Amino acid sequence: MATPRLTNPLALAVLVLLYERPMHPYEMSTTLRERRKEDSIKLNYGSLYSVVASLHKSGLIEARETLREGNRPERTIYAITEPGKARMTDWLSELVSVPKKEFTNFEAALSLMGALDPEEVLRLLELRLSALTMQRAAGEAVRAAAPPNFPRIFMIEYDFTSALLDAEIEFVRSLVADMRTQELGGYRLWQRMHELRAGDLSPEEASAILHEEFREELSWTEDRRTI
Repeated sequence: MATPRLTNPLALAVLVLLYERPMHPYEMSTTLRERRKEDSIKLNYGSLYSVVASLHKSGLIEARETLREGNRPERTIYAITEPGKARMTDWLSELVSVPKKEFTNFEAALSLMGALDPEEVLRLLELRLSALTMQRAAGEAVRAAAPPNFPRIFMIEYDFTSALLDAEIEFVRSLVADMRTQELGGYRLWQRMHELRAGDLSPEEASAILHEEFREELSWTEDRRTI
């Protein structure tokens, strides 16, 4: 039976858990939370049940037995199938080995931030820098709370996220510094654009003034006279 292409990391996490041993969905959820995987994989109980149902329908996992303990609802224990093991191995191998373009919200915001006043962007970036610094400290606290000699392999994702945070903190800090000193290329143009648009000028009139005042900076737009 052909199986659909999987893209939800939570589905991969379920396959990995069931590769370890059969489990019911509640145990999957608690195990992921105990291992703090919700810091790396979006997790909620409703979506977990949906993922389990999809994997079961696809034949990647199978129901082994249904148990009832006291007055608790019945719990179905699932196990990974041979096709599930193959899919898990192929999928995880691809994610580890093949870099892919990820469209982050911050990258999108950077590409469009010219629509905001530069002073407001500076204020917002300073807020972001503060939040990033707190996130970095929280990650360090998690690692510091690990038992002595805790194997690095079980927290390797924190090394990765820390490296990303360090890079973003350095980028935002440098951008903030360049904006404060107005050394960011095009800053004065950006500032003047918002000054003109705050007045009663039409977009065409504002564009004409900008092209006159910043002729050299806007020479590349000669074939498309709108900004």
